[in-house]
Amino acid sequence: MRILLRLPALLAFLTLLCAAASATSAQATRTAAFSDIVNQVKVQVNKAFLDSRTRLKTALNSEAPSPRELSEYFKHARGRTRTAIRNGQVWEESLKRLRQKAILTNVTDPSLDLTALSWEVGCGASVPVVKCDYNSPYRTITGDCNNRRNPVLGAANRALARWLPAEYEDGLSLPFGWTAGKTRNGFPIPLAREVSNQIASYLNEEGVLDPNRSLLFMQWGQIVDHDLDFAPDTELGSSEYSKAQCDKYCIQEDNCFPIMLPPSDPKVKTQGKCMPFFRAGFVCSPLPDQSLAREQINALTSFLDASFVYGPEPDLASRLRNLSSPLGLMAINQEDRDHGLAYLPFDNKKPSPCEFINTTARVPCFLAGDSRASEHILLATSHTLFLREHNRLAGELKRLNPQWDGEKLYQEVRKILGAFVQIITFRDYLPIVLGVKMQKWVPPYRGYNESVDPRISNVFTFALRFGHLEVPSTTSRLDENYQPWGPEPELPLHTLFFNTWRMVKDGGIDPLVRGLLAKKSKLMNQNKMMTGELRNKLFQPTHKIHGFDLAAINIQRCRDHGMPGYNSWRGFCDLSQPQTLAELDAVLKNKLLAKKLLDLYGTPDNIDIWIGGIAEPLVEGGRVGPLLACILGKQFQQIRDGDRFWWENPGVFTEKQRDSLQKISFSRLVCDNTHITKVPLNPFQANSYPQGFVDCSAIDKLDLSPWASVENEVPPTLCSKAQFGP
Repeated sequence: MRILLRLPALLAFLTLLCAAASATSAQATRTAAFSDIVNQVKVQVNKAFLDSRTRLKTALNSEAPSPRELSEYFKHARGRTRTAIRNGQVWEESLKRLRQKAILTNVTDPSLDLTALSWEVGCGASVPVVKCDYNSPYRTITGDCNNRRNPVLGAANRALARWLPAEYEDGLSLPFGWTAGKTRNGFPIPLAREVSNQIASYLNEEGVLDPNRSLLFMQWGQIVDHDLDFAPDTELGSSEYSKAQCDKYCIQEDNCFPIMLPPSDPKVKTQGKCMPFFRAGFVCSPLPDQSLAREQINALTSFLDASFVYGPEPDLASRLRNLSSPLGLMAINQEDRDHGLAYLPFDNKKPSPCEFINTTARVPCFLAGDSRASEHILLATSHTLFLREHNRLAGELKRLNPQWDGEKLYQEVRKILGAFVQIITFRDYLPIVLGVKMQKWVPPYRGYNESVDPRISNVFTFALRFGHLEVPSTTSRLDENYQPWGPEPELPLHTLFFNTWRMVKDGGIDPLVRGLLAKKSKLMNQNKMMTGELRNKLFQPTHKIHGFDLAAINIQRCRDHGMPGYNSWRGFCDLSQPQTLAELDAVLKNKLLAKKLLDLYGTPDNIDIWIGGIAEPLVEGGRVGPLLACILGKQFQQIRDGDRFWWENPGVFTEKQRDSLQKISFSRLVCDNTHITKVPLNPFQANSYPQGFVDCSAIDKLDLSPWASVENEVPPTLCSKAQFGP
């Protein structure tokens, strides 16, 4: 009788046991399926990466590499960045295959263990856990350990931040404009090149220069950009023909998203149907974020830390140093000198695109903290100044503190140069950019707040590209009297891409630096937006090959990154959201421009953020419109307030050191690291020699005496919770 009474309970127990066994079996089946799919995808993606590297090397060994192949050298992911992008591609492709094979009916189903899939893919492998030493007075190279609550916040090789949710055609990864005939908000997507032709182009270079700003203003913007963000390209699929299909045949597939040319475009006759375009590198979907939308990588730290000098990865940082010296020096060029002064070391990777530009001179590209250092001669010039300044400061500090070892000297100088970039950017550069909006968006510093997110936002990478409209069509070289230098004193912009030989074999950096100080930036103008040197000849260093269109690339990149449209960002910034021609005209104060944009896009909602942002009239005293002032200002405030090592944060430097740092200037950087003896008092202002120029003896030097015999133990305030925000 007792057995009969217990039988129902026994049956229930057996049923549960069977169910558990069944669930375990199902889970095991699912896990095995995960592994099979992930392993298949890994094989494909690894092959794609290997094929890409081989193809690039072969192309650069050819007699006439294309602009795409030349630029790919600088956009090629390396080190931990390469691993992070590779894992991102495995992650996304694995999710696609899980859907296609219908192992699970819905990828967002709770039964899909995204954490398990992430582990299977190896999403954490590219960003190893860093052991944080919060007592260290120095930043990590990678940007880790800045924020105590979240040590990876602002670190390199993480996803760019989203201030608004991504908008993709399929909600996951496909950009708007991918599927022919598919609309956005009920309107067709205009070709990026058509928008460039209609909105950004102009023919006459007369009257385009900025009457109040030197060429340094443009160049500093690029320095800041290259200190804050970089998203290398993805690789294509494993097909050995896929690269050629994208380059030559405009076949849209995988991560190839060609910029199609309008039938009437003059480039059709010389370049065919399209300009090749490869989508930006992306990372594994950050957990516990369940959106699964593609998130682009930032290969750099989000901090203004002079990482363009020192690199964002430990291996590169070591390669850039002279580790054989106990003086904390950076490595310099062992083959060439600039009238006794150092050049950047050459990148020993062969072949080098810079050697192709002049096969007689055969000067390689430079090695620097940012892979794009040799992209243009003025950028390489800027990198050279900072390299020399590091070694100059290291020598000065060694004389003051003979007991300091090489590591101490290196870290102290790195800290000073980080402060240099911060001070010049916030004191000299941003007030010019933001004008009367400076106080609104970047109010006076009130101290570090660990609740502030310092990560670079995805939209900021487009807002900062307003600087592309400040690039003039030529670069000038000037002699010691600021007069034209040499037989070729003024060179077209496009001839200076990847052009290191002009510096090393043809005059050094002094003539170029004088051009930065005494020539003018281009003015951002609604009717004359981007010079043809960038809009038609980007990465076209010789007449044998045909260049790209930077405006079209920026627009295509907006779509690649899943950027919300113009009005979404206007709403984000509490600005009006125009819907009609009259309302858009009221915002742009330019009826013809408003009409052109509406004819192209159908609705202001669809206008790509880059073109919409630069189309706005400038704020009073500034060099951007209200929308870009909001995005730039908000980002720079977060970069500053969310940085525990910000130069003004009590405890980072002593009070006397801060007082000394306030006297730094770009003009002094020039005086200390070139043979130039006459410099402008205000180097960002448009200057005409000799007015406004003074002897270097009149420019304040950085007084290093506050660093003498200071062992720089971490003062209590740096670790004190009292200084942190709520």
